[in-house]
Amino acid sequence: MSLYPSLEDLKVDKVIKAQAQYAQTAASMPAITEGTYQPQLATAGMPGSSLYPDLGELGEYMGLALDSEEVQRNLALLPVADNQVAVPSLSGVGGMVRPVTGADVGIRRAEIRPGLREIILCKDQDGKVGLRLRSIDNGVFVQLVQANSPAALAGMRFGDQVLQINGQNCAGLSVDKAHKALKAAAETRIELVVRDRPYQRTVTMHKDSSGHVGFIYKSGKITSLVKDASAARNGLLTDHFICEINGQNVIGLKDSQIKDILTTSPAAMTITIMPKFIYEHMVKRMSSGLLRSAMDHSVPEV
Repeated sequence: MSLYPSLEDLKVDKVIKAQAQYAQTAASMPAITEGTYQPQLATAGMPGSSLYPDLGELGEYMGLALDSEEVQRNLALLPVADNQVAVPSLSGVGGMVRPVTGADVGIRRAEIRPGLREIILCKDQDGKVGLRLRSIDNGVFVQLVQANSPAALAGMRFGDQVLQINGQNCAGLSVDKAHKALKAAAETRIELVVRDRPYQRTVTMHKDSSGHVGFIYKSGKITSLVKDASAARNGLLTDHFICEINGQNVIGLKDSQIKDILTTSPAAMTITIMPKFIYEHMVKRMSSGLLRSAMDHSVPEV
């Protein structure tokens, strides 16, 4: 069963597959003898060199500036023989089919990977790694990643769960004990085992012809959704805070700064969100000024 980053990708892929299946069926039909009734093919009037239908009506339904050329640019095709139809290649993040999203870099920057990863840190000239931790449900989580710190350079992010510090399990540790473990570690090598942001999830959406995806936010929290817009179609939820836009951390930024990032985002946009009650617990006792000035808001490399 195929996986898709967005509902738009699913809908377009279904149209493409339906047309490809019809073309294959039509190609295998026996020759019709003279005098036999021949029905008009559904593909009459379509370009003979393409297996893709005209997606104009589908684009209007979803509010997208969608055309067949855009889909063909984004969809990778497997090599085919003369008697075969082209089929979409399962490539990209998580093997997902992406005829609309295409090779968008934002979805790769925002990816929340399953499993665990090991990170090796060293301390800076001040003897720090640039992390502030928070204890939630007997787990230790990253509350703050300071800009240009060893932790930021190693790719750690807000919401990551720290499972081990130099071989010591973090389950049940208090924040003080976790910080003491970092402080007591050697300056040149600190081994962390990390799970990517377990309390967060990503939602990929597509801007409509007016450049909107259809949600309203205040102080970084999603407050309402526009009916039938891409945000609502793809399951974006209210009472969730925006943590990242295309993988770039926006926690602590002013709404005007978030708006600038949204406006300059490509047509495909992936937003990372966290439920309100967890987010507020995660940033407890941290001022908005500290989040704005100290948090790493750089665009991650892929």
